[in-house]
Amino acid sequence: MKQPFIILILFALVTSFGIYYVVNNNAQQVITYFPLDENASFEEAVTKLDFIKQDNSTSTIDWTSLSKSDPKLYLRQDVSLLFANGMLKGIRTKWLQNETDIKLEQKMKNKGDTLWQSISFHHGEVHGPEDLIKSIQKMTYDQLYVYDSNIDGLHAFHKPSNQSEQLEMKMLHNQRNQNTLKYWQSLMHHFSIESDNYHLIPLTELYQYQSKNFPKLSRARTDKIIGQLWEGLYKNYIIPITDSKEMKSSSYMPIILLDKQNTHLYVLFELNGKKERLIQKITPE
Repeated sequence: MKQPFIILILFALVTSFGIYYVVNNNAQQVITYFPLDENASFEEAVTKLDFIKQDNSTSTIDWTSLSKSDPKLYLRQDVSLLFANGMLKGIRTKWLQNETDIKLEQKMKNKGDTLWQSISFHHGEVHGPEDLIKSIQKMTYDQLYVYDSNIDGLHAFHKPSNQSEQLEMKMLHNQRNQNTLKYWQSLMHHFSIESDNYHLIPLTELYQYQSKNFPKLSRARTDKIIGQLWEGLYKNYIIPITDSKEMKSSSYMPIILLDKQNTHLYVLFELNGKKERLIQKITPE
């Protein structure tokens, strides 16, 4: 009689652990927008790109994203994306429960003249009494210009400090725009979208709306749109790429199209060779 009873207990334990793993794994695979909590905030949040020079011809980029919430939250999740000349080069994400700090860090090899750009979304769920859930969110951004001086090798800067760096900055932006603009135009043509009806926002420029409103929209509506936008991006863009464990060199930066009448927005990108369009309705206040 004892043996079947022991087997039953073991089966129950194994099943319990299996359910626990699946539930937590699914929880990790989501960012959910909730109304913002005015009593909680990020004590610190930053994205950094640092240049590490090995010799005149080789260098490394130290890509870091970190955040610290105040107070400790039920759920914390950060995601950071890295682009080089408009091409996706990396995605890092981390999910923690009952913690304040998240740090993401990776070193990337630099090849030649490159405009590096990274945008991060820092998110936390605040669970209050009576199952009331609110959230905190913040975007951070950094960019780094790397160029070959033709005299003493590779150099880098975040903001130009002289005329030579001004010229390099302009050239690197032109190089990125030549690739991405043609690509975004092809996506808009594919979906029969008239660009004149929209505000065009490259994903890496979304961080600017951390401190300013979308045109003709309040701060509250801007924050809500941003939170819901990252929720959709995480589910439909970030998870499929990270699940594939493959970072294709042909993956361009997504473009956000905000309708000038403020009724909806689109996010256009290509995934596994298929052109994709996310649609997000903008609800009235």
